[in-house]
Amino acid sequence: MSEAEIRSLEDARYDALVAQDWDAFEAHCHPDLSYVHSTAVVDTRASYLEKLRGGFYVYHRVSHPIDRVEVIGNVALVFGPMEADITAGGIDKHLDNQSLAVWRRTDGQWLLYAYQPTVRPRT
Repeated sequence: MSEAEIRSLEDARYDALVAQDWDAFEAHCHPDLSYVHSTAVVDTRASYLEKLRGGFYVYHRVSHPIDRVEVIGNVALVFGPMEADITAGGIDKHLDNQSLAVWRRTDGQWLLYAYQPTVRPRT
C-alpha cells in the first residue's frame, strides 16, 4: 500500500459522486461505513446510497486537496479540506469543510470506513 494508492481512491470516490455513478461509489465503501455530514446527520452505507440514488444529494463540483495521509496498519487516515457545490434536499449549498476520511483494509481491499467533515469558520 502506498500513499499514492489512497490518494487515488479518494479521487475515485469523489469522481463517482460527481458522475452520479452510485455503483462505483458503493464499491469504494465498507459495509460498516459511517458517513457523518457537516450537519451532524449520520448515514450508514445503505442510507447514504439510498439518498444518493433517490436524488436527495446531488454533487455538482468537489475539490478535495489532501494535506496528509497516515497509514497505521490496516487503517489509513486522510486529512484535508473539501469544498463542494451540491444540492441537498432541493436546496443548493456550498460546502467548505475540513475533513477526515478513514479507509480500512479488509480482505486486501481498501474501503472507505468513515467520513467526518467539519464546517470551516468563515473569516
